[in-house]
Amino acid sequence: MDRERFERQIRFILELDREKNILRQTHLSGHGRRENDAEHAWHLAAMTFLLSEYSNQTVDVAKTMLMVLLHDVVEIDAGDSYAYDPEAQKSAPERERKAAERLYGLLPEDQGTYLKALWEEFEKGESPEAKFAHVMDNFQPMLLNHSNGGQDWSSRGVCRSQVEERNRHTGEGSEEIWAYMKEIVEQNIQKGSLKDE
Repeated sequence: MDRERFERQIRFILELDREKNILRQTHLSGHGRRENDAEHAWHLAAMTFLLSEYSNQTVDVAKTMLMVLLHDVVEIDAGDSYAYDPEAQKSAPERERKAAERLYGLLPEDQGTYLKALWEEFEKGESPEAKFAHVMDNFQPMLLNHSNGGQDWSSRGVCRSQVEERNRHTGEGSEEIWAYMKEIVEQNIQKGSLKDE
Protein backbone atom coordinates (compact mmCIF):
# COMPACT_ATOMS: atom_id res chain seq x y z
CA MET A 1 0.00 0.00 0.00
CA ASP A 2 1.17 3.50 -0.86
CA ARG A 3 0.44 5.02 2.54
CA GLU A 4 0.62 8.65 1.40
CA ARG A 5 -1.81 7.99 -1.47
CA PHE A 6 -4.17 6.16 0.87
CA GLU A 7 -4.09 8.99 3.44
CA ARG A 8 -4.95 11.56 0.75
CA GLN A 9 -7.91 9.42 -0.37
CA ILE A 10 -9.10 9.13 3.24
CA ARG A 11 -8.82 12.90 3.70
CA PHE A 12 -11.06 13.44 0.64
CA ILE A 13 -13.52 10.78 1.84
CA LEU A 14 -13.85 12.57 5.18
CA GLU A 15 -14.35 15.90 3.39
CA LEU A 16 -17.14 14.26 1.35
CA ASP A 17 -18.96 13.53 4.59
CA ARG A 18 -19.40 17.29 5.07
CA GLU A 19 -21.73 17.31 2.03
CA LYS A 20 -24.40 15.81 4.29
CA ASN A 21 -24.51 19.16 6.14
CA ILE A 22 -25.26 21.31 3.06
CA LEU A 23 -29.01 21.92 3.05
CA ARG A 24 -30.77 22.62 -0.23
CA GLN A 25 -33.95 24.63 -0.72
CA THR A 26 -35.89 21.58 -1.96
CA HIS A 27 -37.96 19.62 0.54
CA LEU A 28 -38.22 15.83 0.58
CA SER A 29 -41.36 14.36 -0.96
CA GLY A 30 -44.29 14.01 1.40
CA HIS A 31 -43.69 17.53 2.78
CA GLY A 32 -40.55 16.44 4.59
CA ARG A 33 -37.57 18.44 5.76
CA ARG A 34 -35.12 20.09 3.37
CA GLU A 35 -32.86 17.62 1.61
CA ASN A 36 -29.10 17.82 1.84
CA ASP A 37 -26.59 17.74 -1.01
CA ALA A 38 -25.58 14.12 -0.37
CA GLU A 39 -29.19 12.95 -0.56
CA HIS A 40 -29.66 14.97 -3.74
CA ALA A 41 -26.56 13.39 -5.31
CA TRP A 42 -27.62 9.86 -4.36
CA HIS A 43 -31.10 10.46 -5.79
CA LEU A 44 -29.64 11.79 -9.05
CA ALA A 45 -27.38 8.75 -9.41
CA ALA A 46 -30.32 6.37 -8.98
CA MET A 47 -32.42 8.43 -11.41
CA THR A 48 -29.58 8.39 -13.95
CA PHE A 49 -29.51 4.60 -13.91
CA LEU A 50 -33.30 4.32 -14.13
CA LEU A 51 -33.96 7.02 -16.73
CA SER A 52 -30.89 6.99 -19.00
CA GLU A 53 -32.94 5.35 -21.76
CA TYR A 54 -34.66 8.74 -22.23
CA SER A 55 -31.44 10.58 -23.02
CA ASN A 56 -31.37 12.07 -26.51
CA GLN A 57 -27.96 10.44 -27.01
CA THR A 58 -26.43 7.26 -25.69
CA VAL A 59 -24.54 8.02 -22.48
CA ASP A 60 -21.94 6.20 -20.42
CA VAL A 61 -24.24 5.53 -17.46
CA ALA A 62 -21.46 4.81 -14.94
CA LYS A 63 -19.63 8.02 -15.89
CA THR A 64 -22.86 10.04 -15.66
CA MET A 65 -23.67 8.51 -12.27
CA LEU A 66 -20.22 9.47 -10.96
CA MET A 67 -20.67 12.95 -12.43
CA VAL A 68 -23.96 13.54 -10.57
CA LEU A 69 -22.64 11.95 -7.38
CA LEU A 70 -19.78 14.45 -7.22
CA HIS A 71 -21.10 17.55 -9.06
CA ASP A 72 -22.11 19.37 -5.86
CA VAL A 73 -19.04 18.45 -3.78
CA VAL A 74 -17.87 22.03 -4.39
CA GLU A 75 -20.77 23.24 -2.24
CA ILE A 76 -18.89 21.97 0.83
CA ASP A 77 -16.87 25.20 0.53
CA ALA A 78 -19.06 27.32 -1.76
CA GLY A 79 -22.46 26.62 -0.18
CA ASP A 80 -25.70 25.94 -2.04
CA SER A 81 -26.87 28.74 -4.35
CA TYR A 82 -30.64 28.75 -4.75
CA ALA A 83 -31.52 28.27 -8.41
CA TYR A 84 -33.90 31.25 -8.45
CA ASP A 85 -31.66 33.71 -6.57
CA PRO A 86 -29.90 35.78 -9.25
CA GLU A 87 -27.51 37.44 -6.79
CA ALA A 88 -26.27 34.10 -5.42
CA GLN A 89 -25.93 32.77 -8.96
CA LYS A 90 -23.60 35.63 -9.96
CA SER A 91 -20.90 34.69 -7.46
CA ALA A 92 -21.40 30.92 -7.60
CA PRO A 93 -18.99 30.11 -10.50
CA GLU A 94 -15.99 31.75 -8.81
CA ARG A 95 -16.78 30.31 -5.36
CA GLU A 96 -17.23 26.85 -6.87
CA ARG A 97 -14.04 27.05 -8.95
CA LYS A 98 -12.01 27.84 -5.83
CA ALA A 99 -13.73 25.01 -3.98
CA ALA A 100 -12.97 22.55 -6.80
CA GLU A 101 -9.28 23.49 -6.66
CA ARG A 102 -9.08 22.83 -2.93
CA LEU A 103 -11.30 19.77 -2.66
CA TYR A 104 -10.10 17.82 -5.68
CA GLY A 105 -6.55 18.91 -4.77
CA LEU A 106 -6.82 16.77 -1.62
CA LEU A 107 -6.71 13.60 -3.72
CA PRO A 108 -3.74 11.88 -5.34
CA GLU A 109 -3.00 13.75 -8.57
CA ASP A 110 -4.46 11.16 -10.96
CA GLN A 111 -7.79 10.92 -9.14
CA GLY A 112 -8.00 14.64 -8.39
CA THR A 113 -7.33 15.56 -12.00
CA TYR A 114 -9.92 13.09 -13.26
CA LEU A 115 -12.66 14.18 -10.85
CA LYS A 116 -11.99 17.88 -11.36
CA ALA A 117 -12.18 17.34 -15.14
CA LEU A 118 -15.47 15.47 -14.66
CA TRP A 119 -16.82 18.42 -12.63
CA GLU A 120 -15.66 20.85 -15.34
CA GLU A 121 -17.35 18.68 -17.98
CA PHE A 122 -20.59 18.89 -16.00
CA GLU A 123 -20.25 22.66 -15.67
CA LYS A 124 -19.72 23.11 -19.42
CA GLY A 125 -22.77 20.95 -20.17
CA GLU A 126 -21.64 20.00 -23.66
CA SER A 127 -21.03 16.21 -23.63
CA PRO A 128 -23.97 13.76 -23.82
CA GLU A 129 -23.22 12.74 -20.21
CA ALA A 130 -23.14 16.35 -18.96
CA LYS A 131 -26.34 17.21 -20.81
CA PHE A 132 -28.16 14.27 -19.27
CA ALA A 133 -26.66 14.97 -15.84
CA HIS A 134 -28.13 18.49 -16.07
CA VAL A 135 -31.52 17.00 -16.94
CA MET A 136 -31.38 14.92 -13.77
CA ASP A 137 -30.16 17.90 -11.72
CA ASN A 138 -33.12 20.00 -12.89
CA PHE A 139 -35.75 17.26 -12.94
CA GLN A 140 -35.18 15.91 -9.42
CA PRO A 141 -35.98 19.12 -7.48
CA MET A 142 -38.92 19.83 -9.78
CA LEU A 143 -40.28 16.33 -9.16
CA LEU A 144 -39.93 16.69 -5.38
CA ASN A 145 -41.47 20.15 -5.46
CA HIS A 146 -44.39 18.88 -7.53
CA SER A 147 -44.93 16.01 -5.09
CA ASN A 148 -45.27 18.66 -2.37
CA GLY A 149 -47.93 20.65 -4.22
CA GLY A 150 -45.44 23.16 -5.61
CA GLN A 151 -44.82 24.70 -2.19
CA ASP A 152 -41.14 25.42 -2.83
CA TRP A 153 -42.21 27.58 -5.79
CA SER A 154 -45.25 29.21 -4.20
CA SER A 155 -43.45 30.12 -0.96
CA ARG A 156 -40.83 32.06 -2.96
CA GLY A 157 -43.08 33.50 -5.68
CA VAL A 158 -41.32 31.66 -8.51
CA CYS A 159 -42.81 32.18 -11.98
CA ARG A 160 -42.90 30.26 -15.26
CA SER A 161 -40.26 32.42 -16.94
CA GLN A 162 -37.73 31.59 -14.18
CA VAL A 163 -38.38 27.86 -14.54
CA GLU A 164 -38.14 28.06 -18.32
CA GLU A 165 -34.88 30.04 -18.12
CA ARG A 166 -33.37 27.52 -15.70
CA ASN A 167 -34.36 24.70 -18.06
CA ARG A 168 -33.50 26.38 -21.37
CA HIS A 169 -31.07 23.54 -22.23
CA THR A 170 -32.95 20.61 -20.65
CA GLY A 171 -34.43 19.48 -23.96
CA GLU A 172 -30.90 19.08 -25.33
CA GLY A 173 -30.35 16.25 -22.85
CA SER A 174 -33.79 14.64 -22.99
CA GLU A 175 -36.70 15.88 -25.06
CA GLU A 176 -38.99 13.28 -23.46
CA ILE A 177 -38.20 14.22 -19.86
CA TRP A 178 -38.40 17.94 -20.71
CA ALA A 179 -41.88 17.34 -22.19
CA TYR A 180 -42.90 15.71 -18.90
CA MET A 181 -41.40 18.60 -16.93
CA LYS A 182 -43.44 21.07 -19.00
CA GLU A 183 -46.57 19.15 -17.98
CA ILE A 184 -45.54 19.63 -14.33
CA VAL A 185 -45.11 23.36 -14.95
CA GLU A 186 -48.58 23.62 -16.48
CA GLN A 187 -50.19 21.69 -13.64
CA ASN A 188 -48.56 23.98 -11.08
CA ILE A 189 -49.69 27.09 -12.96
CA GLN A 190 -53.25 25.75 -12.95
CA LYS A 191 -53.02 25.09 -9.20
CA GLY A 192 -51.60 28.54 -8.56
CA SER A 193 -48.33 27.33 -7.06
CA LEU A 194 -46.35 28.79 -9.97
CA LYS A 195 -46.97 32.28 -11.34
CA ASP A 196 -47.82 32.46 -15.04
CA GLU A 197 -45.35 35.24 -15.83
